Amino acid sequence: MEKQRKDNLYGSFLLMLCAVIWGSSFVAQTTGAEFVGPFTFITMRSLLGSAALLPVIGVTGALKKKKTGSNKMTADEKKLLLKGGVACGVVLCFASNLQQLGIDGGTEPGRAAFITALYILLVPVFSLFLGKKIRPLIWPCVIVSVIALYLLCVKEGGRTQFSDLYVLLCALCYTVHILVIDKVSPKVDGVTLSMLQFLVAGIISAVPMLLFEEVTVENLIKAAPSIAYSGIMSSGVAYTLQILGQQKTEPTIATMIMSLESVFGVLTAMVILHQIPSVREAIGCILMFAAIIVAQLPEKKKIRI
Repeated sequence: MEKQRKDNLYGSFLLMLCAVIWGSSFVAQTTGAEFVGPFTFITMRSLLGSAALLPVIGVTGALKKKKTGSNKMTADEKKLLLKGGVACGVVLCFASNLQQLGIDGGTEPGRAAFITALYILLVPVFSLFLGKKIRPLIWPCVIVSVIALYLLCVKEGGRTQFSDLYVLLCALCYTVHILVIDKVSPKVDGVTLSMLQFLVAGIISAVPMLLFEEVTVENLIKAAPSIAYSGIMSSGVAYTLQILGQQKTEPTIATMIMSLESVFGVLTAMVILHQIPSVREAIGCILMFAAIIVAQLPEKKKIRI
């Protein structure tokens, strides 16, 4: 019992670090946008993230070989992995670029974090189209999230910021991304799948980067710390922490801890960029976070007599 408690605490700590890194990555995206265009940032970040996961693949592959005696994939597994990597990469490309376009257009990192987190509520709603049942609790959470979204995106006097629409579309894309991963990941190696999706997203993003943006060595050097943090820390390190943490933590608790990403997005923006949310935005953040947490609460099991 004592060992299990320590494992749970250790796993929760790793997932908390993961949420901190993901949340603070919104600040890195904002500072990087000062020097390079959105497509350039996502191209470099994605390719770097793909490279950062190679050592993780090597370690997990070695551990698997030690445990089972082989880490080789069958031809069918390789085919599914390639198809899944491409599919996830295409959706991730749209999601990450839309998010960066929104941040580049003026959406503050804290607000971007909470709008993006809307995908947690949208996933079960979209699952209806796949024939899955949705818990009744989700619907009031969706209503609360819509109210929160209004407070976050619609200013006093009815003014809106167009860049917020990009981030909202990003949340929709991340919803599709989660559903695609849910379909593919149980059948393939998750780390290799993630590496492939980052690689595909980076290659595709390079096309509009070369067509529409001016890339200079000077600006890349200035944006290098932000790109490195988003690519290495947010992808390689945080993804590894997520894998290790989820192995020792209950799924519901793990998801709730990782939901703190949006909270850390606001906090790091306040500390590093000195961006203080308005009262209206703060209420929107609280409502959105409450809806996300309540939506993940486990359903009470009916006691049969």
